[in-house]
Amino acid sequence: MNGTNLFKIALRALANNKLRAFLTMLGIIIGVASVITMLAIGQGSKKSIQQQISEMGSNMIMIHPGADMRGGVRQDPSAMQTLKLADYEALRDETSFLSAISPNVSSSGQLIAGNNNYPASVNGVGTEYLNIRQLTVENGEMFTEADIQSSAKVCVIGKTIVDNLFPDGSDPVGKIIRFSKIPLRVVGVLKAKGYNSMGQDQDAVVLAPYTTVMKRLLAVTYLQGVFASALTEDMTDYATDEISTILRRNHKLKASDDDDFTIRTQQELSTMLNSTTDLMTTLLACIAGISLVVGGIGIMNIMYVSVTERTREIGLRMSVGARGVDILSQFLIEAIMISITGGIIGVIIGCGASWIVKSVAHWPIYIQPWSVFLSFAVCTITGVFFGWYPAKKAADLDPIEAIRYE
Repeated sequence: MNGTNLFKIALRALANNKLRAFLTMLGIIIGVASVITMLAIGQGSKKSIQQQISEMGSNMIMIHPGADMRGGVRQDPSAMQTLKLADYEALRDETSFLSAISPNVSSSGQLIAGNNNYPASVNGVGTEYLNIRQLTVENGEMFTEADIQSSAKVCVIGKTIVDNLFPDGSDPVGKIIRFSKIPLRVVGVLKAKGYNSMGQDQDAVVLAPYTTVMKRLLAVTYLQGVFASALTEDMTDYATDEISTILRRNHKLKASDDDDFTIRTQQELSTMLNSTTDLMTTLLACIAGISLVVGGIGIMNIMYVSVTERTREIGLRMSVGARGVDILSQFLIEAIMISITGGIIGVIIGCGASWIVKSVAHWPIYIQPWSVFLSFAVCTITGVFFGWYPAKKAADLDPIEAIRYE
């Protein structure tokens, strides 16, 4: 018996029991739709996190003073003074894997403009800080190297600062704001970036020349940190090794001495968050995949019922020359058709459900083609796996016994 005839017989058998066939498909439909939707939510979250980290600077490197032991007590890293301007200058002049570098010092206090005030921190940075943090000046301009050399009392502010200090909507560029009794002239306003993945407001920022903050606000000669950007994300590890070598040499550390600085990268954060989202996605997919197993058991159950109901038919087919392999193929085709049809419907419903989640709940959704193919392949394998045993049972029936079956 050729494959076309077997396919027609299987199709006719399913058409004679439409409702039963649909109910059998339902487990597969729910399983496939659930897997696709859960994977879409998981991958969407991963994409969203990667995008936000990229906006913060995916190849960013942060260097901070390291904690030290004094009298058996570990000191607060922020109180350490191991990073100097000489370290920044050495890194700026000698590194070959950095595209941008900026010192960082910060002072917290109250910003005042007229009758309005707002608590904030003034970050003392260099001109390359904008490139490192992926920031853009929307109105006005960034302060210059000349401003840094002269410790000019100028600043660039974010949208949140503008909204709180200038609520009347006036242009802040050229206006004076006060911080710790020091007047700062606003020379630029940054383009809004919103909140990052950690819930921090990226627009509540005030940038000033690092020399201004060091001399006029803090009266210190050391740096609280250095921000840098690797040439590419792939070169981050090379850049950190190079930075470590230069700083250890500058600080005259012996081979047995621990680093008196700490280097952190956005790559570490990205890896950690990606592993967390991958774990959650796998967990969600496994939970949804249980539906596929349940659907497969449903196929096995209904195929057993079908074999029992059609025992006499099987006996008659065998008596007129049908081989065991033909009977096996017939019932196997039925099981595969149920699972494939259910898989197609499940894919459509899964994609539709993902779109609804994105539209209604406003969650980030990303349907990867491999998740659709994987779900479809799994449901096909499920049909073969769970349909094999009932089909084998039908093929092994004795023709005489099968004809006598009531």
